[in-house]
Amino acid sequence: MTHLIEHRKLLWNLAKNDIKKKFAGSYLGVVWAFVQPVITVLLYWFVFEVGLNSKAADLRTGIEVPFVLWLMAGLVPWFYFQEAMNGGTGVMVEYNYLVKKVVFQIDMLPAVKLISALFTHAFFICFAVVLFWCMGYTPDLYVLQVVYYTFCMILFTAGLVYAASAVNVFFRDMKEVVSILLQIGMWVTPIMWNFESMVKIPEWAKMILRLNPMYYIVSGYRDAFINKIGFWEHPGLSVFFWAVTFLLLGVGNAVFKRLRPHFADVL
Repeated sequence: MTHLIEHRKLLWNLAKNDIKKKFAGSYLGVVWAFVQPVITVLLYWFVFEVGLNSKAADLRTGIEVPFVLWLMAGLVPWFYFQEAMNGGTGVMVEYNYLVKKVVFQIDMLPAVKLISALFTHAFFICFAVVLFWCMGYTPDLYVLQVVYYTFCMILFTAGLVYAASAVNVFFRDMKEVVSILLQIGMWVTPIMWNFESMVKIPEWAKMILRLNPMYYIVSGYRDAFINKIGFWEHPGLSVFFWAVTFLLLGVGNAVFKRLRPHFADVL
């Protein structure tokens, strides 16, 4: 971690070049990084709110909002998580020419993907703020909690990315496994449906679903944008989230360090 701070300028430049490289040769360049998620939001909005006339309400607060706003607040963090996980898992193979350089700190590479995904994430936070504002939900101090939940999400994702990127060097199917798990995770996490309002789901099942760390983050974004609930108001869930996050950071770092000496030989 210390040398990541020491080489922060190099890390920043690598992250900027990473997002530019994805769309090199295209006319619109990095604009494509924002087009697909925006279309995804519009498509889900049309299907669920316009087509199925879905409504969104939080049982904890009784607040009902347009479905597109409820959906947007959940998709913003998920887009980051999905992009960072997909990119971070294959980062060692993608940058194999740097991995083979003895003088290069290869543990910077997963961090490059974590930072490069922040560019798109920052855009969608701004997009969400503007969308809420246009629909009558004026930003207030609670919205600043997005900074806290973004920090939570980066650290949680970091542990997973470091482990997945190391394993992928030896087991190339890891990218496909991560892709499938992300598809499952999108539905296990209450992004397009609200299990809190479903009476057919028993309370013990809801408790299990709440143990998903991304539930803490997605709910946090909705608390910041919609419910106006402070993160300090659910201390038990916060303690559990940070315990899991630090555990994953430790495991991810240990797996990466254990496998790192063999990266150059395999690649």
